[in-house]
Amino acid sequence: MPNELKEDKWYHGISRYQWLVLTIASLGWVFDVFEGQIFVASMNEAMPSLVAPETTKGQQALYNNIALGAFLIGGALGGIGFGALSDRIGRKKTMSLTILFYSFFTCLSAFSQDWWQLAGFRFLVALGVGGEWAVASTLVAESFPPKARARVGSIFHASSVLGTYLAILAGAFIIGNESIQEYAREAGHPSLPWRIGFALGVVPSFLIIWIRRSMKEPESWQHAQEAAKEDSSQKMGTISDLLLPEFIKSTCIGVLLAAIGLATFWGVHIYGKNVFLNAVKADYAVEHFQDQPDVPAEETKAYFETINPTLKKWEMLGMFLATTGGGLGLLAFGPICEWFGRRGAFFLFHVGGLISSIILFQVLSNTVVIGCFLPVFGFLTLGMHAGYAIYFPELYPTRLRGTGTGFCFNAGRILAAPILFIGGWMQKDWGYTMAQTATILSMLYIIGAILPYFAKETKGSALME
Repeated sequence: MPNELKEDKWYHGISRYQWLVLTIASLGWVFDVFEGQIFVASMNEAMPSLVAPETTKGQQALYNNIALGAFLIGGALGGIGFGALSDRIGRKKTMSLTILFYSFFTCLSAFSQDWWQLAGFRFLVALGVGGEWAVASTLVAESFPPKARARVGSIFHASSVLGTYLAILAGAFIIGNESIQEYAREAGHPSLPWRIGFALGVVPSFLIIWIRRSMKEPESWQHAQEAAKEDSSQKMGTISDLLLPEFIKSTCIGVLLAAIGLATFWGVHIYGKNVFLNAVKADYAVEHFQDQPDVPAEETKAYFETINPTLKKWEMLGMFLATTGGGLGLLAFGPICEWFGRRGAFFLFHVGGLISSIILFQVLSNTVVIGCFLPVFGFLTLGMHAGYAIYFPELYPTRLRGTGTGFCFNAGRILAAPILFIGGWMQKDWGYTMAQTATILSMLYIIGAILPYFAKETKGSALME
């Protein structure tokens, strides 16, 4: 009996090399996410320093959303292109290329002189970011047995939280560091702190050395390569094959699931920290101006500028709370989809994302309550993202796995990008507040809750050869 119970554990029999694959893939994803989140952690400092002083907050919000949209489009093209490339030249080589790509261009972002240059660099960074996820998630799925696939897929995607934590640390202790800010002002380079944050993007490039020395191509990919040489109908990495009758339904549903998740991540989830920050600002304003009911806007603005380092730390705390909850949601998705199936897990998280978004943006106002609720909000608005790493590789055979996984996740970015532009226009031209915009965009979760009804259930199934 003890031996039988031991056999039932999902991690029993996993080799040291398989754990190594998970570790390297996760580290690549950690730095991948850092490259994306460093902009979120610094956009309130970076964008104002790259536009004219008279630029309104609405215009800055639009420029930020253009940069976020450029990131989504770049990630889409990179994920589709590098995903197909991984089917053709191998997972190991392609992963190295993607990491080199996003490291180099994140570092170059530090030298931006105008907002459109930063947006352009975000596009180039995203080419590598989108590609790395497609390759790494495919590699993890191919390296583990069915009983472990959902759990390791969740662990892999949950490692993204560490990347966000690194961005938070950079935001709190470099971008928001008073000593660095003071030195930068005295040196005549007030934008130096956020530029240092971007320059740190070069660090992940050293991971390539470990990849080249430690990893090998999965046996399933090697067999698929041999089959492709013998049979022309089994070509590796052909994007058009994703539209074959046996794959087109899964491809469409995968793309739509990713589009909903990415649009709500960039249009809803990342603004959780802003709700917390606005509540903190309101508390500071009440405390400082309680005896001055009619304070000029210029005086209020000047006051908040003097306590900016303090506010930055509160902003990063809000980001930390939402991210921590999100990480727990990502880890939980694996066991939940083993209990309720892939379709059931997607449904539960999308419904939860809608409810938690409405509560956060429309109901709560107390700073302490918002801080306590942010982990719940993060859990429900981010957890479904682990499903992409688990579910998409299960939809395709080996010869199309990297292509299909990359296409679903990153074609979703293309569909999500216009949502961000719309969100920017809603705040700049249509007069909506950030909270109203995020609430409206959270309605997309309704579509995400309906989609699983039409999806294929893959729970317990082996990967297609």
